[in-house]
Amino acid sequence: MVALWIVAIGGACGSLLRYVISEFVTRLSAGIFPWGTMSVNLIGSFAIGVVWQLVENGSLSPNARLFLISGFMGAFTTFSTFTLENVHLLQGSNYRLFLYNILVKNIIGICLVAMGMAVCRHSVSLFKA
Repeated sequence: MVALWIVAIGGACGSLLRYVISEFVTRLSAGIFPWGTMSVNLIGSFAIGVVWQLVENGSLSPNARLFLISGFMGAFTTFSTFTLENVHLLQGSNYRLFLYNILVKNIIGICLVAMGMAVCRHSVSLFKA
């Protein structure tokens, strides 16, 4: 039960920081490109590299690992986990799985977002009729 609270508190902190940074950068850029999301994803990628190295060095307690990786980083950006997983695939010389992971998650993910929007758009029009 304690682990759940650790992850939840870390998640709350990560999601709040994500919102603050994303909004700040978006206001600064005032353009159509999603700079806020990109900045959070890139910051998160660097941060998870730091945190993972601390885990590898044995510098973090199990509770700190739960708070930072599962909670904070999980809520701050799942992109950081995606990038860490890809680095691990490359380090293990799993080049085919690396490409598969990138292509499937991006191309199929984009297609599924479009499909979800289409289904919802169609469903909403059914209820309006």
